[in-house]
Amino acid sequence: MKKILVIHTNYQTKGGEDIAVENEINFLKEKFEVETLFFENDITNFLSEIKSFLLNKNSKSVKKLNKKINEFQPDIAYVHNTWFKASIGIFKLLEKQNIQTLLKIHNFRYFCTKNFLAKNHFQDRLFCKACGLNRASMGIFNKYFQDSYLKSLISIRYGKKYFKILKNSNLKILVLTDFHKKYLEKLGVDKSKLYIFRNYLDVNKSIKSANNENYIIYAGRISKEKGVEKLIQAFLKCDFKDIKFKIVGQGPEKDKLKKQYMSNSVEFLDQMSNSEVLNLIKKSIATVTSTSLFEGQPTLLCEASSLGVPSIFPDSGGIKEFFPDDYELVFDYDSDVDLMSKLSEVVSHSNMSNYGIINQEFISKLLDKDQMFEKFEKIISK
Repeated sequence: MKKILVIHTNYQTKGGEDIAVENEINFLKEKFEVETLFFENDITNFLSEIKSFLLNKNSKSVKKLNKKINEFQPDIAYVHNTWFKASIGIFKLLEKQNIQTLLKIHNFRYFCTKNFLAKNHFQDRLFCKACGLNRASMGIFNKYFQDSYLKSLISIRYGKKYFKILKNSNLKILVLTDFHKKYLEKLGVDKSKLYIFRNYLDVNKSIKSANNENYIIYAGRISKEKGVEKLIQAFLKCDFKDIKFKIVGQGPEKDKLKKQYMSNSVEFLDQMSNSEVLNLIKKSIATVTSTSLFEGQPTLLCEASSLGVPSIFPDSGGIKEFFPDDYELVFDYDSDVDLMSKLSEVVSHSNMSNYGIINQEFISKLLDKDQMFEKFEKIISK
C-alpha cells in the first residue's frame, strides 16, 4: 500500500478549500496509507515571518516536514495550499528527498502575484477575475493584497517564485477544471504535467423531498467579489411573496450588508457547521451564487446537486463543467435582468425538482468514486 503525505496550510477562516482537503483525505484513506501535515497561518513573530517571506522559505515548516518525512517515509507528497506558513521552501526539500509530488491548485490567485505593475495585473480589464480587485482602486503598482503596498510586494515576490516552480519543476499539477488547465497552458505551463482531478464529494444518493421550505440560499464568504449584494438586490427587485433569501457565512461585507438589507425577506445566519449548512440546502428551493471570479470547483453548488437541489450561477470560468451541457439556470453575470429571470423561474416553476434530480445524476457520474480512484492511480503511476 502506497504512503501519501497530504500537506496543507489551513485558511484563517475555514472555507471550501479546507473542506475539500478534508474530504479528499477521507477518500484517499480507502486505498492508501495517509498521513497529514497541517500548518496554521498564525503570526507569532513578525520579524521571523518577514524573513520567511523574503527568503521564500519558512525554516520551521521545512524542519517540521523533514521530521514527518523521516517518520512516515511517504511515497507521494500531495500538496494543497502553501500560503504562507508552509512556504514554497517545502518543494526544494521534497525534490531533494526524491519524493513524487502532486500539487493541487484550487484557485487562480497565483496569477495576481505575477505582476508588479497594475496594468499587467488587470490586462485592460476593469476588474481581476482571479482575485476580484477593482482597477479603479489601483495606482501604478499592484496593491492587490489587503490594500497594502508592502504586503502586496511580499506576496508578489512569493507568487513570482511560486509560478516559476509551476513552470520549471517536475511537479504533477492537478487542477479542477478543463478551463483551469487551458488557463495554465496559455500562461506557459507545460501541458504534459497538467491533470484534471476534481475534488471528491461523497454524493448523497437519496432524492430530495419535494416539500421545500420557502427560501433560496447562499452559503459562503460574504465579500465583494462573491457578489452577495448583487444577489440581494436582484432578489428584492423580484418582490416575491412569502419567499426568503437566507445568507450563511462570514466575511468583510457581512456587517454592512446586514445593516442595510436585513428584513423579513432577507435573513443573515451565523457561521454553521457543514452538516448544518447541508441541512438548510436540502430544504431550500435552490442555491444561488454570483461570484465575479474564476472559480475552481464550486463546493456549495456541488453539494446542492448531490442533495438534488437546483443551483443558479453565472457563466464564469469552469463552473458549467459541474452541470449538464443543456443546464438552463445559468445567467449572464453582467445582466441583472437575467439573474432576476432565473430567480423567478425557480420560484414559479413546479418542475424544479426535475432539475435537482438531473443535477444529482450528473454529479454522481462526474465524481464517481471508482472512476476517481482509477484516475488518481493513473496520475501517480505516470
